[in-house]
Amino acid sequence: MRLKRTKVVALAALAAVSVFAQTRRPAGDARIDVEKYIIDAQVDPNLQMLTAKVKMQFTPQDDASEITLGFHQSLELHTVTDDGGMPVPAQRTADSTIRVLLATPLAKGKPTSLTFDYAGKITGNEESPVWGIKFAAIHEDNAYFMYPSRWFPVNDYTVDRFAMDLKVTVPDGFNVAGSGIQIVNKNEGGQHNSEFEFTQSSFPGSFAVMKGAPQTAKSNGLDGTFFFRDGAKMVSAYGDEYGKALDFFTGLYGLPPSRKLTIVETESGAPNGYSSPGVIFMSPGAIGTQVNKRVVANQVARQWWGVFLSPASRNHLWIQNGVSRYSELLYLEDVDGAGALNTLARETYVEALTVEQPPVIQAARLEDYSPEYWAITAGKGAAVLHMLRGIIGNESFFKLLKQLPEQYAWKSLDTTQFQKAAEGIAKDNLTGFFLQWLESSGAPEFGLEYATFRTKDGFRVNGKVTQDLDLFRMPVKLRIETEGNPEDKTIIVAGTSTEFAVETFGKPTNVVLDPSGDVLRYDDNMRVAVAIRRGEQFVEISEFLDAIKEYEKALAVKRNSSLALYRVGEVYFLQNNLQEAANKFREAIGGDLEPTWVEVWSHLYLGKIFDITGSRDRAVNEYRQAARTRDNTQGALEEAEKYIAAPYERERPRF
Repeated sequence: MRLKRTKVVALAALAAVSVFAQTRRPAGDARIDVEKYIIDAQVDPNLQMLTAKVKMQFTPQDDASEITLGFHQSLELHTVTDDGGMPVPAQRTADSTIRVLLATPLAKGKPTSLTFDYAGKITGNEESPVWGIKFAAIHEDNAYFMYPSRWFPVNDYTVDRFAMDLKVTVPDGFNVAGSGIQIVNKNEGGQHNSEFEFTQSSFPGSFAVMKGAPQTAKSNGLDGTFFFRDGAKMVSAYGDEYGKALDFFTGLYGLPPSRKLTIVETESGAPNGYSSPGVIFMSPGAIGTQVNKRVVANQVARQWWGVFLSPASRNHLWIQNGVSRYSELLYLEDVDGAGALNTLARETYVEALTVEQPPVIQAARLEDYSPEYWAITAGKGAAVLHMLRGIIGNESFFKLLKQLPEQYAWKSLDTTQFQKAAEGIAKDNLTGFFLQWLESSGAPEFGLEYATFRTKDGFRVNGKVTQDLDLFRMPVKLRIETEGNPEDKTIIVAGTSTEFAVETFGKPTNVVLDPSGDVLRYDDNMRVAVAIRRGEQFVEISEFLDAIKEYEKALAVKRNSSLALYRVGEVYFLQNNLQEAANKFREAIGGDLEPTWVEVWSHLYLGKIFDITGSRDRAVNEYRQAARTRDNTQGALEEAEKYIAAPYERERPRF
């Protein structure tokens, strides 16, 4: 759960400007390339303290007199020394950064090092460098430290790849998981020492601590270790799923960096999933009581798209996040069939359209881990990949996804390199496609006019496609429904008006443009879905007035949208406006019932409203109507039985 943000969608542009200003390199600050960290860390669970000594080996890319590094704001920097052991002044320049001031400037291209001594208490309740999300915490029986927490000095976050030697000392009875080969794992003097060596250039700066022995699981070639607490009963099921996912993506992307994975349970407030080399973190909510296939697929895919290769800059984050998100769709397509792919692709398109600015290629302007960040880099990134698959075909598409991890193993790449590789495999110029979907913003809304004529060999359809993006150019499918079998054609839609003529054998009865919804575009149904999703984002941060405005946009397009009516009812319920809530839930039941689960949950809410207002008989009637739907979405039937047996009681606010 993220902390409250003032606006999610409406202030996206302002957030982008703010973050862009923060990411610009300060005047006089030098670019450096960190090759390796050598870290000696001690974790005290009782005191919730981290003490560390870090040697950062790097090469200046400019003549360097000042260096700015990311650094967790709860850590107190004691000393910084150069490679000659001389003290170097450093100061905090922002909550999660420090500036190192070099008395003797460093020469460009000359390798050197700095050593940092520091300590601090990290409980998980401090403000995180990634706003509102816990990436590091120390508790009495466990601890976790993820790279985004900047628990060690970080250069060029998510961009500068590095190797790492990591030594972690914890009390006896604890175990440690980290990236790389564990070369030391022993107890001595009442302490437990673990040492990890990661020699490749990647992002290995994450580790976890757990009291007691971890659980193990081996499945489909997976050598899995689990640092689970509350989710311990799920180890076997997750071992099977991680093994299946690792096997599936090995077939798609080639050999993984390692078949050994450690999966760590974090806590509420941490990200649903985070993947570092060989170590994957999952929150308790993501673990759940049933295997979360989407989180598993996304995090396993990041062992290639993030560990093996990564974006050359934050403007190219769509490569890592987009492929990882699309990997969820590919995995569910394999497990559950093409229907699952179509459903998830539509959800992805909806997410992609919730934010129109900035273009994908300007992702560095976005706040890390914000809804806009995920909508642009993951949602739209995955949508672009889905469209690219349709244009170049399955064979070329999957060849591309296998070639890139091989070609750029332990390196970074940018969009130009991605495009060049795609064009080389597809034997086609894809400049227009990449310009439209990555360097431009917006999406088309098609208009279609057509007339049919009889010819000596059959029929001809003459038509025109209109849309509002002047530079748009893309092949689009056209389905001619006839008195016999439908006939599919492909036309090139270019500019704001495109005329076409297609021949058919059967007599046309209808013409449908983009029948499968392959193109990221607006229509009435999409506008409804996007407005509802934006409303849901506002509800997540308790901006109820803005949420209702978005739901009303959906209802202006489709007055009987059960989902929009239901969401308005939810907002009124949260605001204790029970009569208006009941009205909307009744309207939702009488609407289009898309999706069908709206019916069962509307009855449940009506039952709760009647219980709150003391109408027990009417409440039970609603719960029984919910049960009669036999729709158990999100445990609805168990919820109905629970409140048939005993009245619903809402929690009283605490003041």
